[in-house]
Amino acid sequence: MSQIDKHLKKEFEDWEKIQQKELGKLISAKRHLYVNIGAYLLISVIEGILSSISGSQTLKADAFNNLSGIISTVLLIIGIHIASDIDDDDIAGIPLPKISLRKTGNDQRIQFTRWRYETIFTLVTGIIMIVIASSVIIDGIKALLNPSERIVPQPIALLGAAIASIIMVLIWIYNKRAGLRLKNAALTASAKDSLSDALTSIGTLFSIGGALLFDVAWLDGAASIVVGIYIFYSGLCIFTDSSLNLADYFNPKAEKQFREYIEKIDDIKEVDELKAHYNGNLVTLDVVVIVDGTMSVLESYRLGEKIESLMLKNFGIIDTDVSFIPDSASDENEHKNRIRRNRNRFRS
Repeated sequence: MSQIDKHLKKEFEDWEKIQQKELGKLISAKRHLYVNIGAYLLISVIEGILSSISGSQTLKADAFNNLSGIISTVLLIIGIHIASDIDDDDIAGIPLPKISLRKTGNDQRIQFTRWRYETIFTLVTGIIMIVIASSVIIDGIKALLNPSERIVPQPIALLGAAIASIIMVLIWIYNKRAGLRLKNAALTASAKDSLSDALTSIGTLFSIGGALLFDVAWLDGAASIVVGIYIFYSGLCIFTDSSLNLADYFNPKAEKQFREYIEKIDDIKEVDELKAHYNGNLVTLDVVVIVDGTMSVLESYRLGEKIESLMLKNFGIIDTDVSFIPDSASDENEHKNRIRRNRNRFRS
């Protein structure tokens, strides 16, 4: 086996390890989201029944809010399923080119495309949160402006709000820890969603308690507006982050850090261009570097491998594509040296 074949085999094996590690995280994230669905379903049923008994509109609205959490969680699971499905021969129903399958069996670029589906469905989750928040805010304003819509619910409504608050706080902690451990955008988005739902339930608990204790019906609408604004903000953050990732935006400060690090590597004269990309939760990098014009192909190849290895080790960048530009000054010097050598040879 030739050296290049050995190297390509090693690169493919390294990519397989990275892919399997990321797929393991996606599968684990999907399991966490199934727990979320069970929790949302339980809360929705409890709040739905108790809101009917107590006549609490706030508790009913919170039940619908948690029911919408099921929809957004299902969307995230679909996105993760597409991202983790590496054994099929299509992406979202679109057949893959046969040549790609014959070459590698599961092409790296195709998998990068699959992982972007997780970001797409995370973006949809943000949109759903914004829509829900808008509805909560509008209903709260209506309740404040229309005294006839203000009610003081039965005390049993407190039980439903308390159960929902406790469960949602536990789910938020569960999702937040898993999102940080797995570095998964879907779980991070779900954690923000569950925190918003927990605050909604807590706000519902306090508004019902305040209405019962002080006989202040307007507190219900005021609390829902505050909670609605927070949900709107969280959904907007998720939507913004996801849309920027899909638009191929990357933090300029991070790109500057990458550039400065590469420029310190031996034999690199300057970084001409650099662009980082998100593929799901993974980062890839395209970089164009200026090197000595007399550098051989083998030397530039080894330098490219060194850069890729260092970026993976120090920044977790799974794939770095390096292009080379010869330094024009070194080309001119080499040309002058060649002329001088020819002159000396002619004189001798």
